[in-house]
Parts: sequence; C-alpha cells; structure tokens
Amino acid sequence: MPDLLIELFSEEIPARMQARARQDLKKLVTDGLVEAGLTYASAGAFSTPRRLTLTVQGLSAESPTLREERKGPRTDAPEAALAGFLRSTGLSKDQLEIRDDKKAQVWFAIVEKPGRKAAAIVAEVLEKTIRTFPWPKSMRWGSGNLRWVRPLHSILCILGDEAGTEVVGLDIDGIKSGNTTAGHRFLAPGRFTVSSFDDYAAKLRASKVMLDAAERADHIWNHATQTAFAQGLEVVEDAGLLAEVSGLVEWPVPLMGQIADQFLHLPAEVLQTSMREHQKFFSVKNPKTGRIEKFLTVANTETADHGATILAGNGKVLAARLSDARFFWDNDLREAKAGMAKWAEGLRSVTFHNKLGSQADRIERIAALARDLAPVIGADEVLAERAARIAKLDLRSAMVGEFPELQGTMGRYYALESGEDPAVADAARDHYSPLGPSDDVPTAPVSVAVALADKLDTLAGFWAIDEKPTGSKDPFALRRAALGVIRLVLANDARLSLMAALRAGLRGNLDAIAGVNAALETPVVAVSNSPEATAADLLSFIHDRLKVFLRDKGIRHDIIDACLAMPGNDDLTLLVKRARALSAMLATEDGANLIQGFKRANNILTQAEAKDGVEYSYGAEEKFAEGPEELALFAALDAAEAKIAPAMQAEDFAAAMAAMAALRAPVDAFFTAVQVNSDNQIVRRNRLNLLSRIRGICGQVADLSRIEG
Repeated sequence: MPDLLIELFSEEIPARMQARARQDLKKLVTDGLVEAGLTYASAGAFSTPRRLTLTVQGLSAESPTLREERKGPRTDAPEAALAGFLRSTGLSKDQLEIRDDKKAQVWFAIVEKPGRKAAAIVAEVLEKTIRTFPWPKSMRWGSGNLRWVRPLHSILCILGDEAGTEVVGLDIDGIKSGNTTAGHRFLAPGRFTVSSFDDYAAKLRASKVMLDAAERADHIWNHATQTAFAQGLEVVEDAGLLAEVSGLVEWPVPLMGQIADQFLHLPAEVLQTSMREHQKFFSVKNPKTGRIEKFLTVANTETADHGATILAGNGKVLAARLSDARFFWDNDLREAKAGMAKWAEGLRSVTFHNKLGSQADRIERIAALARDLAPVIGADEVLAERAARIAKLDLRSAMVGEFPELQGTMGRYYALESGEDPAVADAARDHYSPLGPSDDVPTAPVSVAVALADKLDTLAGFWAIDEKPTGSKDPFALRRAALGVIRLVLANDARLSLMAALRAGLRGNLDAIAGVNAALETPVVAVSNSPEATAADLLSFIHDRLKVFLRDKGIRHDIIDACLAMPGNDDLTLLVKRARALSAMLATEDGANLIQGFKRANNILTQAEAKDGVEYSYGAEEKFAEGPEELALFAALDAAEAKIAPAMQAEDFAAAMAAMAALRAPVDAFFTAVQVNSDNQIVRRNRLNLLSRIRGICGQVADLSRIEG
C-alpha cells in the first residue's frame, strides 16, 4: 500500500494560522480520500513558516469497484418514468433486467462503478482542497485566480511504495506538482528531490529546517532555560509566545541579550508586555530580585559571530520601545504622586454605556456597593470604598493606553506610589478577577468586596436596560460576570444575600438611567420590569450559571433544583453546601432508596388530597396505628425530626441528610406491610397524615419531588 506525501510551499504563513491550517489540511484531504473510496492507516500534518505538509501512511492503491442494483418503475409504467430512470442510471433499455416484484414486473438496473487509481483520486482531492482552503484571510497574486494565505510557490505530491515513487500530476494556475522542495531560506535555499516522508524529513533537517512545530518549541524552551540557568537566571514562562515564536522560524536559534540599565527600574510587567507584544522577546528575570534583566530572542538563522550582530540590532530596537515605556511610566508616576485627581476627572468624559452614564458615574455606584458589601465580606468599609474609587483610575494612564492588558496591574503600582493602603492597591489589581474559569480568585477582603461590587454593578446595569445575553451572543460578557460572582462567593465562603445586593445595584443603575434621561429632551431608556422583578430575573440568571458551574463539579442539575426550591436560595454558599450534602446522601444506597419511598408517599398523598379536596397535614396520631411497622415509622419520624430541625438550624446539612437517610428502612417496611387507603376512614386519614409527616420532615432539607428517577 503506498504512502502519500504532500507539501504546499509558499511565502511565510502567519504563525497564528498554522495550527488550524494543519488541522484543516489533514481533515480536508483525508475526508476527501475516504469519500472517494480509499482507506489509510494513519495521517500526520506539519507546518513551518513556509510550508504545510501532510503524510498519509498505508493508503489503498485504488478504490474498489462498486456494484449497485437499483429498482426502477414497473414494466407497464409510462415511457416518461422509464426514460427518467434510464437517465439517472446512465444505461440504455437493453441493459436493464425485468424481475418479478410482488404482483407486477419491474425494471432493474445493475450499475457498476469501476475503481480508480489512488493517484487520480489524490490529484482531484488535493486540487479541491487547495482551491477551497479555509484561510481566515487569503490573497491573490499575479494574474491568476488562485487564492492562498501568501503566494504559493510549489506543490510536492508523491505516492511511494516498495516499487518506487510516483509524482501525482497536478497543475493549479500554472503551479505544477513535483517531487522537489527547498530548504532554509538563508542557510540552504537550494531545491532537492525527495522520495518518501522519511527522506523528506531527513533532508529538510540537513537543510536547516525543523519540520515539527512541537520540536521547534521544545528546542527553543530547552535551550533558553539552559542558557538562563547557566547565568543564574530564569526565563519567564509564556506558552502563547512560545507557540507563536515556534511558528516564525524554521531553524530556531535562541539568543540572550542584555536590557540597558536605564530600563531596569521599570515594573516587570511593563518590560514583559512591551517585549512580548512589540518584539516577540521572552523575558529573563533574576530570581533573587524578581527584576527582568535580560531578554531572549529567537533568530531564524545561524551567523558567524554567533548572533552578536543580531543581538546588537535587536538591542537598539528594544531600547527605542522601552524608551517609550519609560516615558509613559515617568509621566504616570507624576500623576500618581499628585493623587490621580486628573485621571478621576478625565473619567467623567469617558462613557461606560450611553444608557448608564460615564465611567465616573459607574465608579460612584461601585464604591457605594463595595461599602455595603464590606461588612458581609469582612472588609473595612472605608478601605473598600476607597479601593473602588481608585481601582479604575489607571484607565486614564498613558501606560494602560499603550498596553490595555496592564489595566489593574498598573493601578496597583500607581496606588502604592500615591500612598494608598496596600490593601487598596491590591484591590486595584485584583478587582477584575476572576476573568476566566482558570483564573485565581481574590481572597483579600477588600479585593473581594470591590470585585463583587464591580461584577454585580455590571449585571444590574445591563439588566436594568434590558441588554441580556441571547443565545450565543453575550457582547458585554455578562455570563462571565455572573460566573465571577459565583466563584468569588464560593471561594471565600461569603454569606451574603444576593437579592439584597442586586436590589442595591439596581437602585444605583436606575438613578444613573434617570440622570441620562434628564439630560435628553426625549428619554430613550425604559426599564421593562419593576426593580423587584428585574432583581428576581437576574438572580435566576445567576442560578442558571451556578447550575453549569456545579455540573462541572459533578453535582446533578435536579439536585441543584431541589435545593433552589428552598428558602434562602440567594445565599450561594448555603445553597451549594446543601446541594453537596444532598448529592453525597443520594450517592448512598439508603439515600437513593429513600427517594423512592418519598416519591411513593408524595404521590399517594397528592392523589388523595386531589380526590378528597382536603389537605392532610393536621398530624397523625399514634393511637390509630396498627402493626409494628406503622408504630416503627412513628418512632423513626419522631427521631428524625428531633435531629433534623436542630441540624438545619445549625446549617449542618450532612447531619440532617444522615437523619433523613435513616428513614429509608422504616419507610420501606411501612409500604411493604401497610395499606394506606384502608377501608376504615379514620385509619386511612391517619395514615395519610403520617405520609404528610414524611413529606414535611424531608421537605425541611430539600424539595425531593424535584429529584429525577
């Protein structure tokens, strides 16, 4: 069985597009081959800045001959029906067969589709792949119509087996396929012939090309860390930059250079961001001081002076970039030491949302909310309010204007320089967190208070103007804000009433909306629901995000629903504590079986109440009990009630669930031995009231009727 090798050789492919291009090339070609009837053993795709490569091992030599029998119209059908059948099969009438079929005779066609050689199929599939390749951006060049990410220079396409190698003939807008490729642009630019994938990979390496992006990344990282270690330094990890740089070079040569002394006082984050964004340099820090002292660049060539000229040139460019960063830093420090009043005033002219006022208006709302939340979180009210007022001031700084990703980080530096309390400065840095599901969650009380206030204000504001997420659209990242609230509350065991916090957030935003409308001749903002209904709807949205969050933690949605139905469901810490205890109980045999007993009791009771038109909740009397099983259930319910009530009062859900699970055996025994709907109406009523006790006692813990199964 032959092996297929394809290489599409072009001008430099942007690094950010290479990983997806590898996947697309592999999928498009292999899917096309399979659809045409070929099979293969394995396939692998590779990329460098100038080439996309695909190897397909164990490809079948040709597609199989297909024989298909197709049933046509009856022999006495109109001629038009027969003519249409003949057209669809490509046969003539004398090539058809007449067969008996039930009560009539019908025409049958035997259509044979001969197999095709692999080379013909590969040529067809590859041409279609090239012409329809899904580049995010593509271009045309010269006078042709072919589009590619960058001008395509050559196509290598060969099939090889023990008997030899065959070039798959292909001509796309004058680019003819062959069995040659080129090495490194500078170190080995000549073309050479290849006969197999192993031959191809070996000759590329000899021509200074590492084909595998993962190998290039490993080479860069290993060489960089070893070089830094030898000098007592550490390379700052940056997986994204490593992936990007490995897509910029075919023969990576890591080189370490020195940052000029006049820039070493800049914050490490500024140096790292500037070098990463502008130069694609790795930062190298001194582990003893935490300072960034050197940079590491990755060249695409080897030089006689071992990179000295390259480093000198890069050093000059870096110095120019860092001079800008130093200018921004020095100017910002002057503003910070002056109290940042100019920045605060500047935010009055920055619109947060045209219906919700300016950034300065929003800061006022967050400050008020942070002060309200502080006692619940355990934070100092004055510090929480102060932190909220200064947390976003760095948005007006020159440094954040140049590097928006440093917002918050720079806010902490500027707050410290202006003499703020360290807890206030830390809150400026941390209040945006958590941004994603893997981000760390702030734990310092002042930071938590401001982070919660920030996210709750965002949610309340957009709910107030009815700008909610719809389907997959969430332009204001409100799902992320809700998840942030959930993680902040749960990670810090915060005990707060979300409903109260949402009402407070809505009040502030409704005042902002009123202020916006007062400035307009024709008010354009109207809240569709009452504030209370809006807060309830927003709480429901947060609950929906909580379900997703807890599902990933292994807690079923019906368990969460059973707990959401209980009072106090706006206390997320209490809610999750209850859900985890219920989940643990249901994982036991007693818990799972108790649910069945509860459902049986609930169903019998519900049906009886509907039939009789009364509510059986007036207390069962032990004197009407008959038999040991019924008496045992009375005793078990008394014991469970005595344990569950104080356990619930103490929020000891595990103890409450354990007491409830202990009802499993007496409930099972009761239903096995006792007929609830007795002919004696007094006994029947007493037993229905007994079932009501089961429902009532279990209902203190969770709404078990919502548990599935």
